[in-house]
Amino acid sequence: MRLDKYLKISRLIKRRTVACDACNAGRVSVNGVVRKASYEVKPDDVLEIAFGERSVKVRILSVDEIVTKDGAKEMYEQL
Repeated sequence: MRLDKYLKISRLIKRRTVACDACNAGRVSVNGVVRKASYEVKPDDVLEIAFGERSVKVRILSVDEIVTKDGAKEMYEQL
C-alpha cells in the first residue's frame, strides 16, 4: 500500500492530500529514511511523522485496504 494512502486509512493524517504533502515535504520517514508518498509500506516498518515541534513514531502491524474507524488504531502500535 502507498505511504500516503496508509497514513489516511490508519487515520494518522486526516486527508490523503495532506499526507501526500507531508511526504513530499520530507516530514515522513520509514525505517529512518525519508520517503515519498509512493513508497510501498509493509508490516513491521517504523514510521516517524514530524508535526511541527512534536513527532509521532509508530510500527505498522497490518496493511488493510478497508478498515473501520475503530479498527484503524489496530493497524499500528505507538512507540
